[in-house]
Amino acid sequence: MSAAAIVHVIDDDAAVRDSLTLLLKMADLDVRAHASARDFLAGLRPGDGGCVVTDVRMPGTSGLELLAEIKARGLDLPVIVITAHADVSLAVQAMKAGAVDLLEKPFGEETLLRSVRQALGLRGAGDGRGSEAAIARDRLASLTAREREVLVGVLEGRPNKIIAHELGISVRTVEAHRARLMVKMQVKSLSELVRISVLVPRAASF
Repeated sequence: MSAAAIVHVIDDDAAVRDSLTLLLKMADLDVRAHASARDFLAGLRPGDGGCVVTDVRMPGTSGLELLAEIKARGLDLPVIVITAHADVSLAVQAMKAGAVDLLEKPFGEETLLRSVRQALGLRGAGDGRGSEAAIARDRLASLTAREREVLVGVLEGRPNKIIAHELGISVRTVEAHRARLMVKMQVKSLSELVRISVLVPRAASF
């Protein structure tokens, strides 16, 4: 791993920063921890490379605002967003803003390491979203109209009970639709579902 390939961990929770830093260092990755997006931007040096792992909801500059700033500065720093379940709709916005991955708390150690290694591999090579979008479009096209409606509700962060009420169906039916659309989209987690779905924003009303 190149010495320039630094993993920047940004989270206002010191316990989270410490645990992520330890995990990444144990995987022989160069890590810098930052208590805020502003601290990260202030300490960034010309030529710094690598990737960013950031919470989406933080005091001061949010993960969304950080993504916008990274884009505005033209920085070659893929961003991985970490989020709590309640922040699903916010995380969708982050993916649309250019985040390369979304990890929903709590996530496994291997899940984070795999995402970071993939992000480091994106530097200077483009993110391959063209082919991913084609795959996502095909999978989304396989959904029924009702499954798409349920998908929109999921991506907006609404619980099954609310989706059921809005669509006039039972909670059990919503659960069945969710299970089927997860199979059709070929994903195993909500974060994977969000990631692949936002690649085709025109295909659903989110």
